[in-house]
Amino acid sequence: MRMVGTRATRLTLALAFTALAAPGVMAQQSEAADAETTLSCSMLENEAPQAPVAWLTYSLWASHCYSFQARAVAIDTFNVRTLALSHRIKDGVRQQVVQHLDGPSVNVERRAPVGHWGWLDASASADPAPMPERWAEHVASVYDITLEADKRVADRDAVQLTFMPKQGDRYRHQWWLDQKTGLLLKHVLRDADDAILETFQVTRLQTPERYPDDVVVARPDSVDEPDWQVGWLPEGMEPQPGAARQASRGRTQRFYSDGLATVSLFVESPVVSTALSTGVHKLGVSAIAVERHTAPASWQVIAIGEVPPELLGRIARSVTYTEK
Repeated sequence: MRMVGTRATRLTLALAFTALAAPGVMAQQSEAADAETTLSCSMLENEAPQAPVAWLTYSLWASHCYSFQARAVAIDTFNVRTLALSHRIKDGVRQQVVQHLDGPSVNVERRAPVGHWGWLDASASADPAPMPERWAEHVASVYDITLEADKRVADRDAVQLTFMPKQGDRYRHQWWLDQKTGLLLKHVLRDADDAILETFQVTRLQTPERYPDDVVVARPDSVDEPDWQVGWLPEGMEPQPGAARQASRGRTQRFYSDGLATVSLFVESPVVSTALSTGVHKLGVSAIAVERHTAPASWQVIAIGEVPPELLGRIARSVTYTEK
């Protein structure tokens, strides 16, 4: 039970940080050149969007341009949790804090420069459009998006976006965005049978304040590719350049995203995580897939993601070592 509780806490925190700042992996500038890019939050002064993709773009800008305090509730398979959220922007740096108000005290803080977007486009060099627009267009290529107006969440006017996977192979998302600011007020995740897997909802949002300054975002540093590769990914699931990490004790990690759903892959020696059994295991909205190999030496793959278990298992089984 302790392991389940710990995992539930991590899922809740992931939801809360999603609300604070959209799905996050790495930063990306809006141009292909090595020069820095200047971002301006003044675009949020424009008239509210009318189309689904425009609302997506607007919401990503909003998540990087507003400071606010909020109360929220997160409901998953394991528990119902009450949260205090804080999102502050100062000198171009975003401070995000999630505090659990029920049970044991849990307080998690993250800091990142404004403009570290939630998705990194591998084809950025071919598209001069700013990252929020590219992200929204990519999401629209993977999901059919519908827009409904005249909604209300936390006593605020809202619009609702519904994301239906075009291939029918992953979960359905529903977002409720604040009509005035574009901030995420509610997120519901449903499976193929329309059952609710996870709900996050802001219950009180204090008056948000828009960041007044422009922000300069530098191109992220390149990193070495890992000595393994993924043979299969769902359509639209992009590797995140710059997200490969060489962790301690021989563990290598990399992220993949379709703009909404994410998958983390770890390749390591079996002695690092000996308690994990092979196969695919479902834990709330997330799944965990473990594959072990004996050649060229003993190694194992651990995949974690908020995608259906059969999809995650296929990704994990496709990982192979590369010749260098």
